[in-house]
Amino acid sequence: MSLTFLLRLLAPLLLLAAGAAAADYDSYLTGNAADARPARTTGGLLLSGGGGDNDDAFRWFVSCAGGGDIVILRASGKDGYNDYLFTRIGGVDSVQTLVFHRRAASTDARVLEIIAGADGIFLAGGDQSNYIHYWKDTPVAAALDAHVRAGKPLGGTSAGLAVMGQFVYSALEPRNLTSAIALQDPFDRQITLERDFLHLEVMRGIVTDSHFTPRARLGRSLVFLARLMDPAQPRLVGLGIDEKTALCVEADGEGRVFTTDPAGRAWLLLPSTPPEVLVAGQPLTFRDIRVIALDPDSRCNLKTLSIRQPAALTTVSVVQGRLVQKP
Repeated sequence: MSLTFLLRLLAPLLLLAAGAAAADYDSYLTGNAADARPARTTGGLLLSGGGGDNDDAFRWFVSCAGGGDIVILRASGKDGYNDYLFTRIGGVDSVQTLVFHRRAASTDARVLEIIAGADGIFLAGGDQSNYIHYWKDTPVAAALDAHVRAGKPLGGTSAGLAVMGQFVYSALEPRNLTSAIALQDPFDRQITLERDFLHLEVMRGIVTDSHFTPRARLGRSLVFLARLMDPAQPRLVGLGIDEKTALCVEADGEGRVFTTDPAGRAWLLLPSTPPEVLVAGQPLTFRDIRVIALDPDSRCNLKTLSIRQPAALTTVSVVQGRLVQKP
């Protein structure tokens, strides 16, 4: 049998295999297809609350990436960030969006090559349960850890923000988890929590929440903290980010807020004692959680939890499922 005949015989099967691989993800490239190899990148985290992107925060992110190749990872939508970053923000060599459709894409050689070549990676919004299903314990998650260890910036908004802490509200139940639901039963089936999706030192002990004030998510974040408290886990912090707001964190943990909303804040929730009542089917009682609001004039360090010029300081408790703020 000649080689030519054999190739003709196998061609339909090869095309079918290529089509199956391509269907696992979509790729959209804007800019230079070659590897930019910037002279210098700087580690950092862009933590965005969703509801709109902040130009100044992305300019900081692009600067950390050395103006090189930016890769957007997502599991829904298309290439919305390509033109935004390449044209509106500018100063980048390329923007490539990978849209995952199934877990198989997380072992695709070309996907892993693109991620490895990125100078900055951003996790788009959508549904964080897809990120858990598609990326957790896969080469993609390992590649994100390696990216940060290499001193390159990583960012995320909304669902992307949700998976950046050591602890993750994974939203595996496809319903809207409100603070009211969570406070009345801290073991409601909607409260699905994961840990160690990523391994980012700056985010150790942190659980995040987005759309924080507009969607009144303080209560549900306190439930997350109550569920996660453990004597073996001495460091535990809730981090809420408002819409149109981002907390940009340097590699050493130093962070500042960027926002286009005059009321936009980042929020640190610091529990001091374990919950008094944490029982399935019963309202939560959990007292004396410090709440620190950060605005653009504030400075904080996520590693040391040192705060300078906080926008507001208060203490809140949950008593029988109701939020109570100390005067």
